[in-house]
Amino acid sequence: MPSLLITVLFLNIAIYVINTIGAATIDSLLWLLYIKLPTGTSHIAREQRRLKLDVVQLKREMNATSSQDEFAKWAKLRRRHDKALEAYEAKNDQLTQSKSSFDMTIKSVRWAATSGLMLFLQFWFSKTPIFTLPPGWIPWQVEWVLSFPRAPIGTVSIQIWGGACATVVALVGDAMGATVGYVSGPKKEREGIKVETRVGEKEGKKGQ
Repeated sequence: MPSLLITVLFLNIAIYVINTIGAATIDSLLWLLYIKLPTGTSHIAREQRRLKLDVVQLKREMNATSSQDEFAKWAKLRRRHDKALEAYEAKNDQLTQSKSSFDMTIKSVRWAATSGLMLFLQFWFSKTPIFTLPPGWIPWQVEWVLSFPRAPIGTVSIQIWGGACATVVALVGDAMGATVGYVSGPKKEREGIKVETRVGEKEGKKGQ
């Protein structure tokens, strides 16, 4: 089944990318995008940021005002500060609860769309061969292993194909990461040498 073959491959690529980047990083990026949308949560986020700025500004004004020489002004600022702080904490609690619900939803959707879907496919298509091997191409013992657990002998099961895809994707991903690191490494070293050279030249001029 070519479509199933490609689906399993892309699922393994998606799982590898998520694990490499980090689920927490992806969740944070999605949250930032979500609060930019015209929703009730985005309104709460804007109010929370505005109140935070108000609290900081009022705190600065309080610190710049003497509580002894200008007590009336200081007391008025203190009341405004406490009121703004209370409102900020209330909005912050609402935003925290919204983020917790958002994170839970994203985690559930991500698991269902990747690992959950993979488990479902492996169960539902456990008897379906991904592709058929040429007759007599390999020993029957190897054919039995490749068809494990329930695919017909002489074929490759979805479980074996999924494991092979995961291994190859990980190897290719690690190789690409190592290549990028190797290429960018000398460039960073050259930049470091240039900086050290400039610093040395400046110190030499000062010494003269």
